[in-house]
Amino acid sequence: MGIADEMRNRLEAEFSPEVLTIEDESEAHRGHSGYQEGGESHWRITISAPAFGPMTRIERHRAVHSALGPEIVGRIHALALQISG
Repeated sequence: MGIADEMRNRLEAEFSPEVLTIEDESEAHRGHSGYQEGGESHWRITISAPAFGPMTRIERHRAVHSALGPEIVGRIHALALQISG
């Protein structure tokens, strides 16, 4: 199972999102810091779930990072988040 599948499984289990897209943007960062051959280093997640409604922007980001866990966050270089409630 790749990182994208792991992220999807954890985010779906934690938030039951109405919208969830996970994009590997690594190739756009070739030659930049943190790029690794084969991708899976730079990610963009767009997620929308009612659970995020009462949260501040910082709380939403912390919640996503917590759901992903240190096992996933420690294996990637960059994570761009677009979160709505």
